[in-house]
Amino acid sequence: MADWFVARMDMTWVTGRIAVGGGIWTSENMALVARAGVTHIIDMQIEFDDTPLAKQHGIKVLWNAIDDDFQPKPPEVFERGVAFARTALDQEGSKLFIHCAAGVHRAPMMTLAVLCSLSWKLRDAIQLIESRRPVVDFADVYVKSVERYLAAATPTKK
Repeated sequence: MADWFVARMDMTWVTGRIAVGGGIWTSENMALVARAGVTHIIDMQIEFDDTPLAKQHGIKVLWNAIDDDFQPKPPEVFERGVAFARTALDQEGSKLFIHCAAGVHRAPMMTLAVLCSLSWKLRDAIQLIESRRPVVDFADVYVKSVERYLAAATPTKK
């Protein structure tokens, strides 16, 4: 997408189909998100539900609201997000935008869980996200929350 869009919308493409960023907040910004081809949104912010803004554009939203409180996050948060993301990405031509208020903690945390669910190694996924979006801050407590989710979601080989 054009640079003006990225600068105006605070949206960074991590892969060709997955973007991470900050809050949408307005119908004008939601229109920009729609024009970028986004078909699905995981809204991690507790501050604002995008669902009403997305409806007129036919964008599906998972409001997976959590607080950015630097406390461990339960596996259910990741289960909901990953299931929504996997269903979205199974659809040909779909694009997923994962965001929170600032795109620094919660959205990158969920993006990490999604990439790892798609067979990325944790460290490689962190490096990819950080290389594309340098403002990301992977707090240890959030990375450990993702690791706990992944360990529980991955069947143990006997």
